[in-house]
This record gives sequence, C-alpha cells and structure tokens, in this order.
Amino acid sequence: MFDEHDKTWRFFKIFNLIIVALLCLSIILPFLNILALSLNEGTDAQRGGISFFPREFSFENYIEVFKQSTILNAFGISLFRTVVGTIISVFLTAMAAYALKTKTLPGRKFITFFIFFTMLFSGGIVPYYLVLTELHLTNTIWVYIIPSLYSVWNILIMRTFFLQIPDSIEEAARIDGCSEFQIFLKIILPMSKPVIATIGLFNAVAHWNDWFSGSFYVRNPELKPLATILQEMLTRQQALADALMKNSGAYELIEKITVTGDSLKMATIILVVAPIIMIYPFIQKYFVKGVNIGSVKE
Repeated sequence: MFDEHDKTWRFFKIFNLIIVALLCLSIILPFLNILALSLNEGTDAQRGGISFFPREFSFENYIEVFKQSTILNAFGISLFRTVVGTIISVFLTAMAAYALKTKTLPGRKFITFFIFFTMLFSGGIVPYYLVLTELHLTNTIWVYIIPSLYSVWNILIMRTFFLQIPDSIEEAARIDGCSEFQIFLKIILPMSKPVIATIGLFNAVAHWNDWFSGSFYVRNPELKPLATILQEMLTRQQALADALMKNSGAYELIEKITVTGDSLKMATIILVVAPIIMIYPFIQKYFVKGVNIGSVKE
C-alpha cells in the first residue's frame, strides 16, 4: 500500500516538474527570441530564420531608440512616478486595509461593499477626464500618481493578509500603551513584508508600463514617461516605413536602412521589461508568499 502511494506521489511530482519546465520554456524562449531580434539588423531579421542568437549582430536598434532627445528625460519621469507612486500607494493602501480590518470600525461592512462596488462599475473615460481637468491634474506629473493612489483590489488583498495576523499581538501592544498608528507602523507593517512586496511589485509594473496616461492626459513632451515616448516612436517609425514602401522611387533608400519597425519594437520591449526583471530577484522570496494570500483558510 505504501509502495503504491510512494509511486503515485513520485509520478505526481515528476508530472508537476515537467509542467513547470514547459511553462518556464514557454516564457524564456520567446524572450530570448525577442532579445536576439533586438540585437540583429532589422532588414536582415525580415528574412526570418532567427531563433535565439542574432545572425547580423548590431546595436543599431538600441542606438536609434536612444537618439530620441527626450528619452533620458522620459526615463527620469518613469523612474519618479514608479518610485514615488509605488511608495505612497502602498502606504495609503495599507492604511485603508488596516482600517477595514479593524472590527470596531463603524460601518465597516458598508464601507467595504461601497469601495468594492466602485471596482465593478466606473463612470467611463469622459467623466474621468473631466474630473482630472477640474482638479487641474492634466498636463502635470501628478496625473500619473494621484489617480492611482488606491486600488480596491490591492486594498482587499492587504485586508485579507492583515486578518491573518493574530489579534492577541495587537492587544498586547495596546496594553503596552501603543496607539493605533504605532501598532500599524511598528507591528503590522513589519509583519506584512510579503504582501507589501507583492502589492509594491504590482504597482511598480503598472506605473512603469503605463503609456495611456501620458498619451491622453499630458501634452507637454517633457512630462511624458518612457512607455509613452517609445510607443509614439514606434508609431512614427512604422508610418515612415509604410510611406517608403508606397514610394516606388525609395527602394535604394530602403536598402540602406538597417532599422525596421519590427526590430525597433523588439528593442523597445527589452528596454521596458529589463528594469522589472532586475527588480524581481530582490523581492522574489516575499512575492511567492504574497501571491498565496488567502489560498488556505485555517
């Protein structure tokens, strides 16, 4: 009986390892292909046949990206909104989650339902834009940060984590004379590193990858983030390539071009993804714990 159980368990573990390995390959191999295409001459890449290593090695795609005069400024804008926006958002989200977790909060269930309702239904893009205009947030750097300070989903995730912290710890702190804010700051937050890392990563990725806000709510090119600048650059490059293809007398010029819209797109993907990839290893141990919040009820 035990031998059959051991064989079944061993088969189950092997099966899981195979599935996880295939999943990893399905993520890593496309990324390596994108990296190879970004380091290959664009016109040569159009011939096809490139898998995981560049055939005609070249940095021209990245040089073309960094030729943009606003690229460094855009990088600074993205870095500012990601760091400042993530820190403020995580702190305020934690405060809201702690308040909703407190059983003595008057109307706690109604407030929870009220904010959950806003996650299901929204006013739409036009009312949202009008509100931003009335608050004088459009065409300012704060349009990236203030509207995204709170996320109902993140509040509910943090609240679920805080509910797993024993009440006896808070009771002991109150007996020692700690105020609610001291309990939150010195006890709850230090014990909540997994969920803070998880929510922080979600916020950072959302801020870093957001090109929509810069396209619709900001007119000043010096305030546009990296994602928006790169998206606009790709649009211009593709429009130029289409115009050249329609011009029958431009074939000699096309042959001299080593950068194409597709190769530029691959370099852009690498530049956008690379910072997030470099951050992930430092918070991996917390992230794994954080994504399991609420998966097991005791």
